[in-house]
Amino acid sequence: MNATASDRHSQAADLLNMHPDYRVQRRLVPVTHFHEVNPLTSGRIGVVIDVETTGLDRETDCIIELAVQGFRFDDRGRIVQVGLPRVWREDPGIPIDPKITKLTGLAVDDVAGQAIDEEMAVEILSSADIIIAHNAAFDRPFIDRRLPAIADKPWACSMAELDWLELGFEGRALAHLVAQCGWFYEGHRAENDILALLYLLSHGLSDGTTILSKLIECSERPTYRVNAIDAPFDAKDRLKARGYRWDAAMRFWWKSVGQDESDVERAWLNSDVYAGYGEPAFIPVTACERHR
Repeated sequence: MNATASDRHSQAADLLNMHPDYRVQRRLVPVTHFHEVNPLTSGRIGVVIDVETTGLDRETDCIIELAVQGFRFDDRGRIVQVGLPRVWREDPGIPIDPKITKLTGLAVDDVAGQAIDEEMAVEILSSADIIIAHNAAFDRPFIDRRLPAIADKPWACSMAELDWLELGFEGRALAHLVAQCGWFYEGHRAENDILALLYLLSHGLSDGTTILSKLIECSERPTYRVNAIDAPFDAKDRLKARGYRWDAAMRFWWKSVGQDESDVERAWLNSDVYAGYGEPAFIPVTACERHR
């Protein structure tokens, strides 16, 4: 397609997008930055990450594709430099379920004999001030097991840590969020997902901030893991209704709460669960421990 035709299509898209009955979406394309560097502001390093795996079990399933991409952001949460994406496939040494192939497009022949460049992957991830995934509770356990050298790095989850409704979005799926920003891409491949995540993080909000700045703010805010140790058996329905989950290995109910919710949660547990017989444990959690 020549430049003239491309310009005409872009102008047509802009014209159509001005009509209230239409919304135009543009394909994501690789970028080197989203904002210009301001030499008067300090910079930090982030890395977006995504994995494709043989299944959902963090203990027995394996990574078959890993994608990482570094970026630099300023103190206002604006992405001022984007590095090259690095993508590796890895042979799991076991058959790949046809459902996983249908989801990811990766079959046994696509990964046969391949392996993650562990040295390079660790080098990139070690440079990060923050590692970001759009479902870190899934990605992080696989990464910690495969690359234990970076197991203590801070992580943030763009899916779980942000109040998307409050930010003016519907849903939490990456493709859906990106679509609401006016972009589209082919998902379920790690390299495409990290590019989409970069676009989402760079998105500007009505208050002049970015999605990334909101996420960094949430990530740096202390949270607590509340362990309802030795809670009475008859309190299980109340705990479940309040969002607690059962830890089968440790045999107690637990949930995560923010610092601003901790006093209210402690008061509720003491009055509605323990009633003077025992007390919960509040364990401080930082970005280095979160999403494990």
